[in-house]
Amino acid sequence: MTPFERRTRDCQERLADGDALILFPSPNLSYLGGFDESPGERHFFLFVTPDDAAFLAPALYGDQLRAETWVEDVRTWSDGDDPVDAVRELAADLDIGNGRVLLDETMWARFSMDLREALPDSEFGLATDVLSALRVRKDDAELDAIRRASEVADAAMRDVRDLGEDAVGMTENDLAGFVADRLEAHGGDGTSFATIVGSGPNAALPHHHHSEREVERGDPVVFDFGTRVDGYPSDQTRTVVFAGDPPEAYVEAHEVVRNAQQAAVDAVEPGVPCEDVDAAARDVIESAGYGDEFVHRTGHGVGLDVHEEPYIVDGNDRPLEPGMVFSVEPGIYRAGEWGVRIEDLVAVTDSGCERLNHTDRGWRVR
Repeated sequence: MTPFERRTRDCQERLADGDALILFPSPNLSYLGGFDESPGERHFFLFVTPDDAAFLAPALYGDQLRAETWVEDVRTWSDGDDPVDAVRELAADLDIGNGRVLLDETMWARFSMDLREALPDSEFGLATDVLSALRVRKDDAELDAIRRASEVADAAMRDVRDLGEDAVGMTENDLAGFVADRLEAHGGDGTSFATIVGSGPNAALPHHHHSEREVERGDPVVFDFGTRVDGYPSDQTRTVVFAGDPPEAYVEAHEVVRNAQQAAVDAVEPGVPCEDVDAAARDVIESAGYGDEFVHRTGHGVGLDVHEEPYIVDGNDRPLEPGMVFSVEPGIYRAGEWGVRIEDLVAVTDSGCERLNHTDRGWRVR
C-alpha cells in the first residue's frame, strides 16, 4: 500500500456514511492522490467516499493518472462535454448527493458553484474538517523530506554568511538571487515561498520581500527562505550583520530574540498547548520591554503548505502531538530602523522535540 492509499484509507475511516470529499488540484489532492497539478480552467477532481476513491479529470490526464497514481477508478470527460453532467454521473455511481460534501477550501469559486449545481440536495462543508487531523501529524516519509529540505536551507545560509564583507553594496535583490542559486546548488527544488531579504529599515517589515536597496555597513539583514524536497518545504530565518557595527539597541534585541526562541523550543513537548509555546517566547520579549514590537504569532505548522496547522499563537489550546512540525520564530521590529527574527523548524517527538535547523543563530557572520 502506498503512503497515499494509506492516508486515504485513514481519511475514509473518518467519514460518516453519506459523506464525500471532493478535492481539486491542491496540497490536499497531492496528500491523498499522490498527484501534483496546478489548478486550471478544466474540472479536475478527486472524489473520496467511505468506500471509494475516484478521479474525474479531463481526458488528456487519463493515461497519466492511471499510470502514476494508486487510484484505479479514473473517469474522464472530453473538451466539448459538459463537465457538470460528468459530475452528476459519477456522484450517482458513488451514491453521493444526500449527505455532507466536503470541498477543498482552496477550490476556485466556479468549481464549487458547479458542484453545488450538480448536487443540490447536499450539505456542503470544508475538507479541513476531516483532513486537518491527518495532515497535522507527519509520517516518516514527510519528516524525512522536511529534514532534507531544512539541511538544504542550512547549507545555503552558511553560504550567505561566507559572503562576509562582499555582501556590502549588494542589493537585496542580488542577495535573494544568491539564495535561490545556493538552494538549487545544494539540491533544493526552487524556493518554498517568496524569499525575504530585508536590510536596515526594511528588516523592520516582517514580510518585506526584497528590493534594490543596497546593504550598508552595520545593517542588520533578515534572511527568511526555504526550498522544497519531494514536495515538502523548509523555512528558516537568520538576522546577520555582514560588516561594521550595528546599532547597540539591535545587539540587545537580537539577544532577547535568541533567548525567546530558545525558551519556546524548550517548551515543546507532547501535550503542551500551542499557546504555551507562544507564551514562552512572548514572556521573554515582554519582560525585556519589547512586547509592543513583537507583532506576530510565534509560529505556524509546516507541511505540504508552508503555513498550515498547528498555529503557535495565543488562544490556540490544541495540545502538541508527536509528528507535528512547526516554526518557532519570535521577532522584534523597530519601525524605520531595524528588525530581528530567528526561526527554526521543530518536529514534536515522543518526549520533546527535534530541531531541524542547525546553523549559527548569532548576528556576526564570522
